[in-house]
Amino acid sequence: MPLNIVLFEPEIPNNTGNIGRLALASGSHLHLVKPFGFEIDDTRLKRAGLDYWQHLQITYYDNIDAFFTINKDKTMAFLSSHGSKNHWDIPFEDDMFLIFGKESVGLPKDLLNQYSENLFKIPLFSQHVRSLNLANAVSIVVYEGIKQIK
Repeated sequence: MPLNIVLFEPEIPNNTGNIGRLALASGSHLHLVKPFGFEIDDTRLKRAGLDYWQHLQITYYDNIDAFFTINKDKTMAFLSSHGSKNHWDIPFEDDMFLIFGKESVGLPKDLLNQYSENLFKIPLFSQHVRSLNLANAVSIVVYEGIKQIK
């Protein structure tokens, strides 16, 4: 039942550390696409990931092109506040890739356009909130996936 969590150019080490802990707890594989907004040995990353980081299944990519070259035939869902379908409508399956954008701007427009049929959002019920914290969003989607797959 493993899922693949993909962070496109993550900027905040605390979020990435928390998502790493979530990946380990959920049996998921973490994929990090460079460039990062921090150094991978940042103490904030390690603090948020605690001593779990060494046990994490993680893959690094130099850029988004490298990611897609290696994973081109995989089933993917893209998460964005610009999605038209809700995250619970993702057709979750084992080994699926869940793609999340960077904290400040999300996924690039070209990806949003190219994968519009696989673009999902977490619904927000307040006009005063533009988006959720990345680590929170990943948690919501990963555990919805686990619920549906089980």
